[in-house]
Amino acid sequence: MFDRILVLCTGNICRSPVAEGLLKQRFPAKQVASAGLGALVGEGAEPTARKLAEADGIDLSAHIARQVDEEMLRSAELILVMSDGQRRSVAERYPPASGKTMLFTRWLDESEVPDPYRKSQSAFEHVHRLLVKAADAWVGKMPDR
Repeated sequence: MFDRILVLCTGNICRSPVAEGLLKQRFPAKQVASAGLGALVGEGAEPTARKLAEADGIDLSAHIARQVDEEMLRSAELILVMSDGQRRSVAERYPPASGKTMLFTRWLDESEVPDPYRKSQSAFEHVHRLLVKAADAWVGKMPDR
């Protein structure tokens, strides 16, 4: 059972906050948090990502980017990342976490969620759709209590 889930991306302003919100919608009984491997600490959610999330009923207005630390990695029962590079980075920072770190897209054909930061509206829309698909794919893989 995975009750404490940590979602990671690079800056913690685009992908991981949206993924966190999507998982909270689908698994309200679980503790879901997000952070960044190179977080833009103190920043809010990127405006385009926030707008797309709001259209799906996810309020990111209170989100503040934070840097992942060893305590977060240790206490999480499941760590979801956006790329293989991020998975390697987690393993380097805290080797015991490598066995509980998976791609957010684990159940999809797509291997990674590209970073839309400073890219076009269509890049954000593509990433948002991919995050929704990936979150939906976790339903049934992780029972909610």
